[in-house]
Amino acid sequence: MKQQLCNGLWLSLSVVMTIAQPVEADTIQSTPVDKNTFLRQHNISYDSSLLSLTPTTEPVGTAASSLQKGGLTAEIMAQNNVPPTDNRNIVVPTVPTPATPGTAAPTAPEVRPPAQTPNYLNPSPNPLQFPTRPEEVRIQGTQPITFQQALELAQRNNRQLQVARLNLERSRAALREAQAALLPNASLNAGLNRSQSAQPNQGFPEQEAGASTVFNGTAQLSYDIYTSGERSSRIRAAEEQIRLNELQLEQTAQQLRLDVANDYYNLQAADELVRINQSAVTNAQASLRDAQALEQAGVGTRFDVLRSEVQLANATQELTNALSQQQNSRRQLAARLSLAQSVSLAAAEPVQIAGLWNLPLEDSIVLAFRNRAELQQQLAQRNISEAQRRIALSQLGPRVSVSTNYNVLDVFDDGSGLADGYSLGANVSLNLYDGGAARARARQEEANIAIAETNFADTRNQVRFEVEEAYNTLQSNLANIQTASVALEQAREALRLARLRFQAGVGTQTEVIDAENDLTNAEGNRVTAILDYNRALARLQRAISSGQPR
Repeated sequence: MKQQLCNGLWLSLSVVMTIAQPVEADTIQSTPVDKNTFLRQHNISYDSSLLSLTPTTEPVGTAASSLQKGGLTAEIMAQNNVPPTDNRNIVVPTVPTPATPGTAAPTAPEVRPPAQTPNYLNPSPNPLQFPTRPEEVRIQGTQPITFQQALELAQRNNRQLQVARLNLERSRAALREAQAALLPNASLNAGLNRSQSAQPNQGFPEQEAGASTVFNGTAQLSYDIYTSGERSSRIRAAEEQIRLNELQLEQTAQQLRLDVANDYYNLQAADELVRINQSAVTNAQASLRDAQALEQAGVGTRFDVLRSEVQLANATQELTNALSQQQNSRRQLAARLSLAQSVSLAAAEPVQIAGLWNLPLEDSIVLAFRNRAELQQQLAQRNISEAQRRIALSQLGPRVSVSTNYNVLDVFDDGSGLADGYSLGANVSLNLYDGGAARARARQEEANIAIAETNFADTRNQVRFEVEEAYNTLQSNLANIQTASVALEQAREALRLARLRFQAGVGTQTEVIDAENDLTNAEGNRVTAILDYNRALARLQRAISSGQPR
């Protein structure tokens, strides 16, 4: 008993000396600071250790002459980016079982760094491929890719984008069909006919009587001189349809970029969640070892050990769920990129601020009005309806056409030669009464014109709201990054002090568990703030249809 009291007294003196040396360590400065100063001084590394002060030097955006409410620059963003860690990417890890006291946290092997996008990531050129054997869909490996590589794969392989390109090709073929009406129609017909009259059989040898062989050929040329505007209106409608499909292709490409960005950021979030939960398991194992050591020294209780074991089991369960979510995020990105059936993906880039937005809100709204394909689509649809209205009314006007033909006739074995002839003609037609069908079709198209104009106004309002929503979210998440970074530093220091207090016998296991939970939440909040900022930036770029380089 005397030896146990001496050991406890020695631990208490050690902790008192440790805490008394730097008084400032227990009272972290929480006064709000300028964003520029803060982001220069706090560069977070996610290895569950002290903060790293090594800034990244890759420029991400161009500096603006005047920045609103914060004075953000490319240097600030680079200072706040997170450098890659050794355990960032996990290759198809197996789902762990709940850890028992003293067992290591489940981990998985690392993936090799990415180089160029390999060709084996491309899907089969046969779109009708239908796997029938398990080995054809079994995941053979995991390839880490960067965000830019993901965009390149999406541009090359995404099925929706391929459908949009095919629709554009189809509309171009429809334009060529409409333009064919500008040229005359030429046709050529030829025939050879042999006939024989029926003759009664009177017992004489059968003779061929009344048989004839006739050759007939005709060449015809026709052209519509005047169609009351139908021909030009059909060409106009086909041209506007091409414009509409071009805008649809642009819209699909922009939406695809946003979807790929969200999927990639979700994968980064899943990777970080795995890393954070692995760190939580490591912290829980350390707390369990401390509790067991104190129990063996006689200054701890069995209750503290049980609390630590429960904390470790809960952390292991959270890690299991995070690994499952990571696999789902990888498959979601692979499906978006239409990859080969046997390949999975991993994020090769660390979680970092993707870029800066230097335009004020008002300029962003005006730029969105000028760039958004959805607004131009409504105008193109209006023009198509106008052309269709003219086509309907053209059925009430006169039509003028000319035609000419040349024909030859030859009856074999008739003793005469080849006979030929020709004809020239003009035709004028006018539909006097159709029961009001043409005007009814014209009124339908007038309603379609009004619908397109109304949709334009509604889309314009929606575009403005999307820009404002993304812009405001971007600003709030930038502030959240600063707040979460301060909280993360404080949580790490609080956990260090809680462990020292518990080892010295002046703290409780509850304090250590609470500090571990606070650290896990702070790390998650920091990652969430950065990724939410990146998602808001991607939405803002989509809202104005003008992406910035990462």
